[in-house]
Amino acid sequence: MNVTQAEFQIMKEDIVKDMIARLMEERGLTMQQAFDAVYTSRLFEKLGDPNTGLYFQSSGYVYSFLLDELQAKQVK
Repeated sequence: MNVTQAEFQIMKEDIVKDMIARLMEERGLTMQQAFDAVYTSRLFEKLGDPNTGLYFQSSGYVYSFLLDELQAKQVK
């Protein structure tokens, strides 16, 4: 599916917004902690690459990858 750069940015921002809200609600993170968790994640880098297609997935699906990444960081 071809989307404009503006559409891509909006879709990416919607997913990021949803992930931050879910981290705050489900994990009890502060807004700053949630922002840090999302924006410093490898997933955020991948989300910013339109070739991954992540921007076209549901926020819940993408959020599951973020949780996996955060879980892996805690184990180390």
